[in-house]
Amino acid sequence: MSKKLVSLLLVLLLVLSVVGCGEKAPAAEAPVVEEPVAEAPAEEPAEEPAVEETPNENYKIGVMTGTVSQGEEEFRAGENLVKKYGDMIQHVTYPDNFSQEVETTISQVKSLAADPDMVAIIITQAIPGTTAAIDAVRETRDDILFILGAPHEDPEVVAPRADITFELDQMQRGIDIMDTAKDMGAETFVHYSFPRHMAMQLLAARRDEMKKRAEEIGIEFVEVDAPDPTGDAGVSGAQQFIIEDVPRQVEKYGVDTAFFSTNCGMQEPLIKGVVETKAIYPEQCCPSPYHAYPAALDIEIPEDKAGDIDYLNAEITRIIAEKGVSGRFATWVMPANVSMIQAGVEYAMEFAEGKIERQDPEAAMRILKEVVGVEQDKIVFDSLEGYPNFLFFVLGSQRF
Repeated sequence: MSKKLVSLLLVLLLVLSVVGCGEKAPAAEAPVVEEPVAEAPAEEPAEEPAVEETPNENYKIGVMTGTVSQGEEEFRAGENLVKKYGDMIQHVTYPDNFSQEVETTISQVKSLAADPDMVAIIITQAIPGTTAAIDAVRETRDDILFILGAPHEDPEVVAPRADITFELDQMQRGIDIMDTAKDMGAETFVHYSFPRHMAMQLLAARRDEMKKRAEEIGIEFVEVDAPDPTGDAGVSGAQQFIIEDVPRQVEKYGVDTAFFSTNCGMQEPLIKGVVETKAIYPEQCCPSPYHAYPAALDIEIPEDKAGDIDYLNAEITRIIAEKGVSGRFATWVMPANVSMIQAGVEYAMEFAEGKIERQDPEAAMRILKEVVGVEQDKIVFDSLEGYPNFLFFVLGSQRF
């Protein structure tokens, strides 16, 4: 038998040994076999390193809020998160004059993102410049999770950029606030705002809903232009305007006048003015027992009562009664913006630890419910059409 024939038989034998057990032969080109080679003994497979299942304990979460003068409640929420979680939380603030200092806002966000351990950034309130900051960060860090609360820019601008957004259902609030004012006996409703806020889609739509509802239930709706706190007069100028204007409006329309302002910095003087004139105050711009009520009513919260919302509600109720205006003040049962910040951090932690996906609206709703404590009241969700990651919510109201 020739050498050529022997080689051919050996090749056939190798092919039969591969497919002879009934397994499908791989659809690949057959190797060129020149000479049979003795098969080397199989090596023991190398042991793969164990996969680390525990989360990276060094991850960090950035939180950006306003300053004490623009939003003390949110600022304190950031402080409290640092106390609770330590260096894991990096808390920064945006400038008071944020509408004219957009570059400062962008720089603050970029400084957080520069830390390689940063996994998520929570921004509440998401002021103008927030989406530009996200775009800037995404150029180098597309891995960072962004969670926004109370955005100032239009939903269609925010939704494609943020991973999760929490916002109050402003359209429903327009109806609810007006109904609350009516139940309190309001015959007139004074709405304080300024052009910058009325250029914001959701705030303008809420104002329109208020006007519509007021007409339906027989309340006179009055719009009053106030100074913009980010303008030349600053926060102090806007507050002084409220101090002087509330008595004028009550003198004109009577004590059964309800007051509402779209700006956080105006809430404290507004509450004081309404108490003094015995008018009606149905809700803040950012509804919460903590928002302006303690400062306006000179409530000092003892250290052992910090975070005790039942204590605060009882104190507000007591002082309102002493002032002789019971039943004419109200707010939500839980703080809105603080809940957004806390829920954002909890969501970021679950994401960092691999428990949820980057965009998980169901998880976001679950976490916000846990933070709020739904046993106290119901929480109702909706979402922006086409963007299930942009969540609207409302809570029930309480009267003092």
